[in-house]
Parts: sequence; structure tokens; C-alpha cells
Amino acid sequence: MVRTASMMMPLGTKAPDFSLPSAGEEGRTVQLADFKDSKGLLVVFMCNHCPYVIHVADELKRLADDYADRGISVVGISSNDVSSHPDDSFEKMAAEKASRGYNFPYLYDETQEVAKAYSAACTPDFFLFDANRELFYRGQLDNSRPGQGIDPDGADLRAAIESLLQDKDAPDTQKPSIGCNIKWIDGNAPNYFNPSGIG
Repeated sequence: MVRTASMMMPLGTKAPDFSLPSAGEEGRTVQLADFKDSKGLLVVFMCNHCPYVIHVADELKRLADDYADRGISVVGISSNDVSSHPDDSFEKMAAEKASRGYNFPYLYDETQEVAKAYSAACTPDFFLFDANRELFYRGQLDNSRPGQGIDPDGADLRAAIESLLQDKDAPDTQKPSIGCNIKWIDGNAPNYFNPSGIG
């Protein structure tokens, strides 16, 4: 595991397109256009095994449930190399989705091209887009981290979502998310990936 920070894509960036298979929904492919009527779209790069994702998983479910009726859609994407991390396989993604009770699609980015398009670096990595699919917030869920004895409350991301829904400006302070590095296929790591992490 390399402790890695999100790349902090520039605000206002248009959401890159995707079309990916959905775990636990045989034959279903989910694409960006499926969310065209949503007031906001939260794209989360995540996986099954990462302790940082496990730490926030229950709060991520709560957040998705809380905002589903308010026009915020959520999609999870796993881009990890399953040959080196079989716990993140497509089949186990389906089991994880069912076990956690996620109400959102959990998609598999086998080629890792979607992760690269978003400059995703870590799990979890959060990208909140507005109704025009322009980046409104990217960064941490909240200040909690595994092993610190602090329960996640989603404070940073929830505040950003509230600002979006109330037509306010994006938060001035946006702190990078921290997590495990995305597990790149050998020879496929993007040029922005820093294998030394952040310490």
C-alpha cells in the first residue's frame, strides 16, 4: 500500500465520459449520460479491500441514501488490477455492494482508462459534479482516517453537496482525499502517479 493523495483536478473540469459494467447487475452497462437529469453527480473511485474505503463505507452508504431523493446521484468505480488484488474482482464487487447495501451502481474499470481520464489516484477519491457536469468539489470525505478513533461523518463532502443544492459557490477550502494508491496494471501507471506517495 502506498499512502496517496488525490490529484485535485481543476474545478470546472467537465466530467469525462464513461461506459462501464455494473457489478451485481448482469449485463447492465452504466454511462455518464444515465445521470443527465441529476442535480449533481458524485463519482467515487473505490474498491473492496482498501482500509481507507472500508473506514468510510458506512458513511458513504448513508450519504448516498440521504441525498438520493434530493437529486444527487452517486456512482462507485473500481479500477484496481484484480490479478494482483483478487479481493477487488468483479464478482466480489457484486458481493460487496450487496453486503454494504449500496443504492448506487458499482462499476468495474478493467482497462483503467476511466481512472486516468479523471486523474484518479487513490481509494477513495471523490469527484462531485454539478448539473452541468462541471467539477464542483474534489477532495476528502471528512477529516477522519483509519486508526484514529474518529468516526466518519462526511462533513466536508456533505457541506459541498449542500452548497451545490443551494446554488452557492463551491467551498473555498477543499482538502485532498487520502487513501491507498490505485493498483495499476504493470506498465499502465499514469505519468501523474507518484510511487513514493506522500509519506
